Amino acid sequence: MYETSRPELNNGIVQHLSHQENKSLLRILTCGSLGDGKSTLIGRLLYDTRLIPEADFAAAKYDNVRHIANDDPLGLALLLEGLEAEREQRATIDVAYHSFVTKKRKYMVVDASGDEEYTRKVVTLSATANLAVVLVDARKGILPHTRHHSFVVSMLGIRHIVLAVNKMDLVNFDLAVFDDIVAEYAKFSENLGFEAIQSIPLSACFGDNVVASSAHTSWYSGPTLLAYLETVTVPDDNAGKPGRFAVQHVSRPNPDFCGCAGHVASGRIALGETVIAAKSGRASQIRDIVTIRDSLTQACQGQMAVLVLEDQLDVASGDMLVPPDNRPDVADQFQAHVVWFDASPMIPGRNYILRTICGSVTASISGLKYRIDTHNFSHVAAKSLNMNEFGVCNVSLRAPVAFDAYKDNRATGNFVLIDRLSHATVGAGMIDFPLRRAKNIHLQALEVSKRSRAELMNQKPAALWFTGLSGSGKSTIANHLEKLLHGNGRHTILLDGDNIRHGLNRDLGFTEVDRVENIRRVAEIAKLMTEAGLIVIVSFISPFRAERQLARDLMEPGEFIEIFIDTPLEECVLRDPKGLYKRALSGDLRNFTGIDSPYEPPESPELHLRTIGSDPIDLAQEIEAFLERRL
Repeated sequence: MYETSRPELNNGIVQHLSHQENKSLLRILTCGSLGDGKSTLIGRLLYDTRLIPEADFAAAKYDNVRHIANDDPLGLALLLEGLEAEREQRATIDVAYHSFVTKKRKYMVVDASGDEEYTRKVVTLSATANLAVVLVDARKGILPHTRHHSFVVSMLGIRHIVLAVNKMDLVNFDLAVFDDIVAEYAKFSENLGFEAIQSIPLSACFGDNVVASSAHTSWYSGPTLLAYLETVTVPDDNAGKPGRFAVQHVSRPNPDFCGCAGHVASGRIALGETVIAAKSGRASQIRDIVTIRDSLTQACQGQMAVLVLEDQLDVASGDMLVPPDNRPDVADQFQAHVVWFDASPMIPGRNYILRTICGSVTASISGLKYRIDTHNFSHVAAKSLNMNEFGVCNVSLRAPVAFDAYKDNRATGNFVLIDRLSHATVGAGMIDFPLRRAKNIHLQALEVSKRSRAELMNQKPAALWFTGLSGSGKSTIANHLEKLLHGNGRHTILLDGDNIRHGLNRDLGFTEVDRVENIRRVAEIAKLMTEAGLIVIVSFISPFRAERQLARDLMEPGEFIEIFIDTPLEECVLRDPKGLYKRALSGDLRNFTGIDSPYEPPESPELHLRTIGSDPIDLAQEIEAFLERRL
């Protein structure tokens, strides 16, 4: 706390700080097409409210002259573009946050790039915004980006929109131009669920209707942008939300203390209240709320704390402590709206890491119901989602998680999808509702175990996963290996790619989606075969690392043995035992691995066998020796 030697000044400082703390916070997302003037508008807002230091303003004016920005004589956009690359390109490359305070309110503005490839940042960094300023260039009107970003903010649950028709000075402040844009936006957005749309004609460059009313728009009787932002009433996202405490760690430093460390995702948690562990349904009372400094009587949204309970509940990382009369859903399947960020498409059946506010779990898209065309909002049949596309999907999880529907609680109803190999965020989603399993389906406890089956066969189960290009020699080596093992009294089964496609997987083609499903089914079969105690030899191209990792994750540690049959593509083309390369190179056979479909070689296989200059029988014996050492 700031103090002076004069008590009356101390009182004034306290009153001032108290007044600042009690101001409401408006979180604003600005979005629109590239060059619509988002940065200029925010710069003008800060400049006209006298919130820009003079030194920063002078530097921006200098840089503006240096970069010849004639359309922005004051250099307002450059006030916000700290990166030199942004200044050179005259574009916002990343998402930027800007905070400012007026006499009436506090503001947090997210300035999101207008290019569609930055949808990732718009979604992940603006999910807490409660108002969006959608900019439109008066000369260009409503563009595909305008529709796309409006759909995004609608999916994020933002219900208050400012339609900022910018650069009106370049159309001579023509009322007809403004009215046409407003009418078109109202028509296409009528089903997006917006509660209020305030349309304002602007010239961010010259300040028309930003802070002060413009003499050039005598035909406009509405508020300026700042006047609207100062008075608009938006609902508090946390108001009325049930208490949700996300457990991130259970601390047991000694036998006398057990605390659930985490944070309040929504609502509040108070001392003495009864809470329930969402996954187990067991109840207890809150005995203490501990922070790094002291104990609290209650903790509110966003606060980190350790909850000490009266009873030792079965609580673990990823669980949620909630009030008994308002519990979240707990399920391992749900429907969700998903937006895809990555250049590589989303593929049903492929495993990803799904991360919620509580923790992470392995998940896959079990079904893509439809893609949403963000230009006309129609539902389109699709097998996958490409970058920046939206779809409605069924999501299947390896283990149950606690969540709310996104429409009911944005904090606990959202998730991101992470690539298991690169750890890049590839998608995000908003949960619609849980999908329940049929109540008459239960896991059946089995009396005979995998261990007892394997002991009867006097062997250790394993999945020998052969991967390599077509023509690399996988099937030949696998056949030699099975004969060797069979001769030694081992119990084996050989799953060959071509044979499986003649039966179980005869319904699958060779698109990327079908290839993923092909390997998913085979991995599940291989798992069942190892449960039977067998040594399973799997000979499939299996071109994608993610699906080979899926198969590895299904097995017990040490049970999955990846064998890379390494034959250069040129050699495979020369061998071409089935004439497939010839057809693929002529264009007669599409989606052929190594030609027009990628092959991702293993990075750390258990065995790396190079076939050039080696006899297939010798390579099979090398695998047999490796396996015998393991057995």
